[in-house]
Amino acid sequence: MLKNKTTLEIDLSALAHNYKILRAEISPETKFMAVVKANAYGSDSIAVAQKLEALGVDYFAVAYAMEGEILRAQGIQKPILVLHPQTDQLDGMQQLNLEPTIYSSKGLEEVIEYSKIQSVPIHIKVNTGLNRLGFKPSQLDSVIELLIKHPSLKLKSVYSHLIASEDPDSKAICQDQINAFNQSIKLFNEAGITVPLRHMTNTSGIINFKEAHFEMVRSGIGLYGFANGTYDSKLKPIGSLKTVISKINELSKGEGVGYNSGFVADKAMRVATLPIGHADGITRIYSKGKARVWIHNQPAEILGNVCMDMIMVNVTSIECEEGDEVVLFDQNHSASEFAEGAGTISYELITAIGSRVSRLVKQ
Repeated sequence: MLKNKTTLEIDLSALAHNYKILRAEISPETKFMAVVKANAYGSDSIAVAQKLEALGVDYFAVAYAMEGEILRAQGIQKPILVLHPQTDQLDGMQQLNLEPTIYSSKGLEEVIEYSKIQSVPIHIKVNTGLNRLGFKPSQLDSVIELLIKHPSLKLKSVYSHLIASEDPDSKAICQDQINAFNQSIKLFNEAGITVPLRHMTNTSGIINFKEAHFEMVRSGIGLYGFANGTYDSKLKPIGSLKTVISKINELSKGEGVGYNSGFVADKAMRVATLPIGHADGITRIYSKGKARVWIHNQPAEILGNVCMDMIMVNVTSIECEEGDEVVLFDQNHSASEFAEGAGTISYELITAIGSRVSRLVKQ
């Protein structure tokens, strides 16, 4: 199969390193849920999940049922939680042994109706402040009443999500969430319902809120471990996005670069064209110097507007030629650094990496 010169290298040994580092932060009895949604945060969900299953993770989580279907088709056996299921897909989820989150009254009604046919394993999400999905604690009495009334609903876990577990300034807010979650669990216990698993911490929460490890922790240790690279220096980025120089142009003063002459040379310059653009995930927000790449470990800023298939960078002071390697991010130059200049985050960058960028999985 023909391969693109622009490649996302995925280092599974770094992934294993990150898993072991995070596993050491929790007790041996605490389960580990690996979140591999969005193609394992833009990398390769199959390769990442297979590696993590071999390493011993206890659970996987995906956003949508179709992502779980892909994993099952590739032989993943561990339980899979669907974080944002569409309840009209319950039959398919049951056949694939995918476990849906119930996060709304409508969803609960629909799964109750389905449970008249067969029992359904479910997870209840509690909204402790993030205000995306989940039942507020004040709604749980009616949820608990329905769980008692319909024993064919098999409760697997109750969980929530911290708002900003990476931010020291949000510690008090997160602590309030933990308190609200504990009170929510108390409602289940007082009603005689055993909650087999409680989980609330994401990756940074594992480090910063050990009191919320409960019976399971969650972590999206996909492409970049701690995706924005600001937490624990022991963790390694597992992804490197690289391309090559396609062409070098010599510009005179006054010549423009790219569509609408988004950059105009104020002196004689050398400009390199690279085969990656907004169709590959390097969107137009990185235009006009908002990001830079690295050539021979020297920075080269993006000039003009990002094109669909190409970007142009300033190589006036860099000794380079066509075919030379170009790094957008790697072990030494983080995805966060690339993203920050454009006012975004590494998650948005890496999950946007397009399908025509070749994936190279390194063991």
